[in-house]
Amino acid sequence: MARGSRKTDSKRYYDWLFYAYQDHLAALVLIEDKRLYSTAAFHCQQCIEKALKAYLLYKNRRLFDGHNLTWLCKQAAMMDDNFMKWLEKSTVLNRYYIETRYPADILLDVDRETIDDILDATSEMMNFICDQIKFDYNSYHKKKRK
Repeated sequence: MARGSRKTDSKRYYDWLFYAYQDHLAALVLIEDKRLYSTAAFHCQQCIEKALKAYLLYKNRRLFDGHNLTWLCKQAAMMDDNFMKWLEKSTVLNRYYIETRYPADILLDVDRETIDDILDATSEMMNFICDQIKFDYNSYHKKKRK
């Protein structure tokens, strides 16, 4: 079953941004240990996936399924062509969804320069999306379940 069809996924865009922001914070903590650069890259991919889904949910009240950042970014660009500037960076970030989590014959090497570039792109994109939605992580209060 696809995640987007599950009734447990929040339909509140600000919840998606809250979790995107937490992935961003996790990446910032993980880069303190060079052995965790790949894991930090994965959290950057997750941050932008959730942020793009939040934007799409905000704009058309529909939760999009999938993990392909380029596709999600193209969907966002249909609503705001400013997202076109993020297509290349979203394509780069796509590489860190699978390759950073599973063993492979050809390892995906993430060095300090690479993770710094990934974090810069993630921060820029996340800030852009939060500005579009006017989301402030520090003012957000997660709703409690009843």
